[in-house]
Amino acid sequence: MKKLLVPALLALVLVLSACGSTTSENAGSGNAGSANTGSANAGAAQNTASGTETAAGPAATGTITYQSENGPVEVPANPQRVVVLASYTGNVIALGVNLVGVDSWSKDNPRFQDKLAGAQEVSADSLEKIVELNPDLIIAASTDKNIDKLKEIAPTVTFTYNKVDYLTQHLEIGKRLNKEKEAQAWIDDFKARSKAAGEEIRAKIGEDATVSVTENFDKQIYVFGDAWGRGTEILYQEMKLKMPQKVIDNALKEGYYALSIEVLPEFAGDYMIISKNPDTDNSYQESATYKNIPAVKNNRVFEANAKEFYFNDPVSLEYQLEFFKQHFLGNE
Repeated sequence: MKKLLVPALLALVLVLSACGSTTSENAGSGNAGSANTGSANAGAAQNTASGTETAAGPAATGTITYQSENGPVEVPANPQRVVVLASYTGNVIALGVNLVGVDSWSKDNPRFQDKLAGAQEVSADSLEKIVELNPDLIIAASTDKNIDKLKEIAPTVTFTYNKVDYLTQHLEIGKRLNKEKEAQAWIDDFKARSKAAGEEIRAKIGEDATVSVTENFDKQIYVFGDAWGRGTEILYQEMKLKMPQKVIDNALKEGYYALSIEVLPEFAGDYMIISKNPDTDNSYQESATYKNIPAVKNNRVFEANAKEFYFNDPVSLEYQLEFFKQHFLGNE
């Protein structure tokens, strides 16, 4: 399930996609890493959330040594042909760096399609195809196959999903792409906008109203905690909306929890967000059990296309924030 349920976590869990910090409602501060930015020719070492990054050489053509989870990696200071094999495609898109190859989940995401018109679909198994793309940087999940072989093709940096919170992850990718200043600016702005929207929503629905996030995947219903994409980071970490107690008890620690339609009412919030796969069996929504859930009867169910709701990168997060503002507040 872990390889199927986190799009790009795909190799991580449940499509998609921390250091023990992302599973609490107070986690997710994107300011955990250093906010200092440096150019590739600064010649100075700077601390990062995961290690140190040393700048050297001309900004356009030089290299930097990035301290990845698996040790130092010499990478181009400003990569021009990036392959992403994990759930970080949206982070790279948001930072304006050219992508030549991405995983199938990213290629299938409607939110990414206009930015990926020239990118090829690849996987960690399609080594020959990746060679043909002539990448100067590969970003992969730590669980991807053939990491050693990928390193022979181009400098390869891996990340472990949820090892750090979602905003720190974006900052780290920004540092790796020599775009730390841009990444931090977006983080600060996004947190402010999400907090303001959350205050409006809580004022409208009540401080004690609960919200649940569910998804039907491969004939199994899942409910999600506060750090598993699908807008959970925004709802629970930034907006401070409340989870049903059953979700706290069962999904908060692991990030998700599989359940049956029979017990879904026990996990349903006063408001339900459904990340809906259009190409899977959603007949459970025709059952009396589902129809009798108070949120359903009160028309408080908001459905989103799962294919564009999986991830927690800036492109996806911007869409999710607008989705919540429109559905909770009626903003157009």
